[in-house]
Amino acid sequence: MATLRVKVVPKASRNGLVGWMGDTLKLRVTAAPERGKANAAVIALIAESLQLARKRVRLVAGETSERKIIEVDVLDDAELQRRIDKILTS
Repeated sequence: MATLRVKVVPKASRNGLVGWMGDTLKLRVTAAPERGKANAAVIALIAESLQLARKRVRLVAGETSERKIIEVDVLDDAELQRRIDKILTS
């Protein structure tokens, strides 16, 4: 199981992974931070980007914060890092 720290920018013009800020992945979602919409968008973006089912990605901390901790249960930390780096460089 891999753990991913993210910083979320809600209400952005488009969804996407922005880049690394130290050990934290910055990403943006178009959803507003209300009634869980942005959290759902974060899960969907990460799952889609990593080509995983949404049920494999879950929010474990930071439900009401822009900084969140996500767990991905089918990848280890090294594979998660490799896949994200590949996405960011393509």
